[in-house]
Amino acid sequence: MAEILVVYYSRDGSIARMAEQVVRGVESQAGATARLRSIPPISKVGEATEPAIPPEDAPYVSRDDLAACDGMILGSPTYFGNMAAAVKHFLDGTSGVWFAGTLVGKPGAVFTSTASQHGGQEATLLSMMVPLLHHGMLIVGLPYTEPALSRTEFGGTPYGASHTAGDGKRPLTSDEQALCQALGARVAAIALKLRGTAS
Repeated sequence: MAEILVVYYSRDGSIARMAEQVVRGVESQAGATARLRSIPPISKVGEATEPAIPPEDAPYVSRDDLAACDGMILGSPTYFGNMAAAVKHFLDGTSGVWFAGTLVGKPGAVFTSTASQHGGQEATLLSMMVPLLHHGMLIVGLPYTEPALSRTEFGGTPYGASHTAGDGKRPLTSDEQALCQALGARVAAIALKLRGTAS
């Protein structure tokens, strides 16, 4: 089996809902499975600590999850055209993984959500790719052969899946769901080919 790590940070639930669709895409590929993990929030107060176990999201990601995966799909909300501080903090803590070359040659992809139509989705996706490139990952996007990419009136970019969430309660459109699933399926299919197990 090719195991794809789907790791995300979600504050209002939009990214968590996208991650569920990405997982569906991964598991649509025979021989692939998804490992769903979340990124812990960082405290706004220097001395405070967050609970060791997330109250409702997927288990927190660990170095073992990174070592075990055959590919990774990373999700973050957009804040001022960039990834959330918690995601940057998580990535900043992966220097040991970088030194070991753990992620080199594995497919990687990204997804995001914004409140507004032009809230910086593409800038966020591009910023999230940079650390993955430093890890030696093979960046996977969404080609325009995906019909939903040309049809969508909300989220969706060639750089990765995206969602326009409004106040955080707007559900994913059918096109946004399709693009999340397509991203998961593409990463899984590439991971299987790299492992030499694709049919």
